[in-house]
Amino acid sequence: MCGICGIAPADKLPVERRQLEAMNACLHHRGPDGDGFYTSEGVGLAMRRLAIIDVAGGDQPIANEDETLWIVYNGESYNYPALRAELEARGHHFRTQTDTECILHLYEDFGDDCASHLRGQAAFALWDEKQKRVLLARDRLGQKPLYYTVQDDTLYFASELPALLRVLPHTPDIHLPAIDLYLSLQYVPEPLTPYEGIFKLPPAHRAVWQNGELSIERYWQLEYEPKHTDSEQDLIVELGARLRQAVYMRLISEVPLGAHLSGGIDSSIIVALMSEKTSGPVKTFSVGFEETNFSELPYARAVAERYATDHHEFTLSFGDIPATLEHVLSHVGEPFADPSALPLYHLSRLTREHVTVALNGDGGDEAFAGYQRYWLDPLANNYLKLPGFVTRGLVPAFANLLPDRADRPVGGSLVNGLKRLEQLPAIDRRASILRWGSYFSPQHRAGLWQSEYQYALDMQGPESYLGTHFDSPYANSFMDRTLYTDIHSYLPGDLLVKADRMTMAHSVEGRSPFLDHEVMAWAARLPENLKVRGRTGKYLLRKTFADLLPDGITGRGKQGFGIPIGAWLRGPLGDWARELLYSSPGITTWFRRTAIEELFEQHQKGQYDHGKRLWALACLALWAQPLHIKK
Repeated sequence: MCGICGIAPADKLPVERRQLEAMNACLHHRGPDGDGFYTSEGVGLAMRRLAIIDVAGGDQPIANEDETLWIVYNGESYNYPALRAELEARGHHFRTQTDTECILHLYEDFGDDCASHLRGQAAFALWDEKQKRVLLARDRLGQKPLYYTVQDDTLYFASELPALLRVLPHTPDIHLPAIDLYLSLQYVPEPLTPYEGIFKLPPAHRAVWQNGELSIERYWQLEYEPKHTDSEQDLIVELGARLRQAVYMRLISEVPLGAHLSGGIDSSIIVALMSEKTSGPVKTFSVGFEETNFSELPYARAVAERYATDHHEFTLSFGDIPATLEHVLSHVGEPFADPSALPLYHLSRLTREHVTVALNGDGGDEAFAGYQRYWLDPLANNYLKLPGFVTRGLVPAFANLLPDRADRPVGGSLVNGLKRLEQLPAIDRRASILRWGSYFSPQHRAGLWQSEYQYALDMQGPESYLGTHFDSPYANSFMDRTLYTDIHSYLPGDLLVKADRMTMAHSVEGRSPFLDHEVMAWAARLPENLKVRGRTGKYLLRKTFADLLPDGITGRGKQGFGIPIGAWLRGPLGDWARELLYSSPGITTWFRRTAIEELFEQHQKGQYDHGKRLWALACLALWAQPLHIKK
């Protein structure tokens, strides 16, 4: 696992090594074990290495036999032993034991399609000296990041934004439409970044830079049809075999290895399967909170005890939040409001004290339909078909039965979700994540921005972005379209950004068996009733591995690293948030102070739960502090 970067001028002029060194310095945390450089007319490549495989001989950049191809690579291809055997049988010769070198020989045989042969997580840059071209590629699900931009006919690329910003000849302007998207989504979606002209290469895409032209294309697509027709029992057997293979492949390592254990079903299954294959106790790592209602530590301990793991825990308190948040945002490099990044940051720090590689349960919810909204959507769809005179009476009736403070997301109150649905235009209603979300709606955003900026913004931007994925022809049913949307938006834009940046901040390599593309593709074709049954998500997954989990784990709903942001902002973090929101140059320049004050005061008085909105604004304010904000 590494951090990579590079520069490729169209005029084929030499690249100064000092620029590459400056970029590499921003990526040191991604690879503390060494660095490497390659320069030629028209390109400069650099990397920082976190040594996992072929620790002694795998330094990069790596070249092919005649040194006409050079590569820098961030990732792990878990099928590389099989790839190497196939390549050697076709006459290729290897100088290292790395998976990196396989990509060079795959390029020799298959050209730009080399990335489609990899099974794992990857972002790489390959220089073809003969053709004077750079090939960039990113793995299918987006586990490893890759940013790029073109300035003055020169391509710049890097694993993280700060490395790009360090050397660009021109400081990019803030891209306000991206900031507006962030307000609704809690992240800036691909391919955008908060900077004009800087982009993320989307998952499952490759880009070619040649003769001053950049071309980008998709090389893989997830499809939900045709559905499996095997019996439920046969599918249980096949799922068990497929996920075991995905876990076992990810145990290859020359350095210590463990697992992040949340206490939820996904990470618990991963630990159980690891225990089947490892000779000694699995090292497990968990994080909890002083507020017991939010802490999953008892469930994690139950799994650790069942499999006699070498278990380690960290407890997060509100006093850790302000300083931790600054570290989180500096590593993400852009506005990011998922509060679960904070516990993962500390969990990764604890992990690094014991191991270098940690498996996790990321992707299980998106593959097997684990979120609550997947079973709520059919109820909402039926509700929306009812005449208005009926629904107008239903919401007050529900309100009389359930305690309600307005504007809470589903999970706190179904009533509030129904109220929100009635207020949304049709385009919003397609995308499940917007139906039940508690970030900024179009109405909220319209009231937040200063009037001078509103002309440049599309207040339906987030809805259109998610709707584009939802309307994809690769999925038919509402649930499959929702899963497809989440896998192409929330998963790479939020969950995998969090997973990559927080682990790599402490030089830890995270591995996600559920995100094995063959597991994901197989799960996509499961019939809906094997994903959601009644009010239970991940039906087939739970049934397949029920005998491996302690009592109380199999039937648990989704919790994740939820933290009590609303309560903390109403209590011990209130003064910190008020000072930050009322003084930030970005916040006070872009947004109406009266709108922010109203949000804050309503939250403090308990009239509304604006916790997630205020948190999103606080994260934006912290990110914007070092910037020179243009009025």
